Amino acid sequence: MSRLDVRPFAADDIPSAGRLLAQRHRRHRLAQPLLSARFEDVEVAVEAVRAAFEADDASGAVAWRDGEMVGYLLGAPKPSPLWGPNVWVEAAGQAVTEADVMRDLYGVAATRWVPESGFKAQYVIVPATDQELVRAWFRLGFGQQHAHGIRGLPTGPPSPTKVVIRRAARADIPTLAQLEVELPAHQGLAPTFSAGKVPTVEENIAEWEEDFDDPSYATFVAELDGEVVGSAVGCALSKSSSHAGPASVDNAGFLGFAAVFPSARGAGAGRALGEAVLAWAAESGFDCVVTDWRVTNLLSSRAWPALGFEETFLRLHRLVGY
Repeated sequence: MSRLDVRPFAADDIPSAGRLLAQRHRRHRLAQPLLSARFEDVEVAVEAVRAAFEADDASGAVAWRDGEMVGYLLGAPKPSPLWGPNVWVEAAGQAVTEADVMRDLYGVAATRWVPESGFKAQYVIVPATDQELVRAWFRLGFGQQHAHGIRGLPTGPPSPTKVVIRRAARADIPTLAQLEVELPAHQGLAPTFSAGKVPTVEENIAEWEEDFDDPSYATFVAELDGEVVGSAVGCALSKSSSHAGPASVDNAGFLGFAAVFPSARGAGAGRALGEAVLAWAAESGFDCVVTDWRVTNLLSSRAWPALGFEETFLRLHRLVGY
């Protein structure tokens, strides 16, 4: 095999990288056709790569063999203390023709990310169906932290349950505020150990009071024996900044939040809430529904696949130096 030439990513590499991204997305959609077809268009893919390259403090690497680009990698930090001294490779930030080339690309890109910039917390969005690429990242010390999932609209009635689902009312705001504490509090426990801030009930009440009437969001509550025990929120996927580039989906609904009080878990409230958001998405004219979850959260990582969501992208994570 001829020699692989790996060097830092430059602006002139954007068109060739866009072609690789379009090819990658075309392969991805063969397995998951609900993903957006737009990114199979080379011009659209080129603009997605350009956006990744032009992000603040972005950097990366390209690999060439025999005059052809065979891979690229681009990452940039997010200005949030939640992620630590970080670099993110978003959904448009990588593509290769040979999976193992990614290890060479990372070897060049990470020289800038770690010794020079100190970006020791690293996050990578990888197509879930590309098992060889996922394995290449695993061999670089990354592990799965998060999943994006997608499913089509429901074709039948919801599952029978003793849980009552209804749209939330203003009188529910104190309970909605308590439920909004439950999710980050649960994520902070084993085995997830999320470092996310847990808001106070008072902070949540103030936000709910201000935003409750926003028609962009549909809020549902689950009642068990006459008491509200859970809630879920649906909206357009375009409201989510976590699903960008090829991870965005045209005309998709988004299951953006769901939580159930610990005392009511196991009664079917979570599934009933999820089905309510799916039915709302169908009634609202969306073509499919997207959600995401921490795979270390044992509850959500079982509930959403059981509801029919298939993993589309994996968020892999590495903390360098420990």
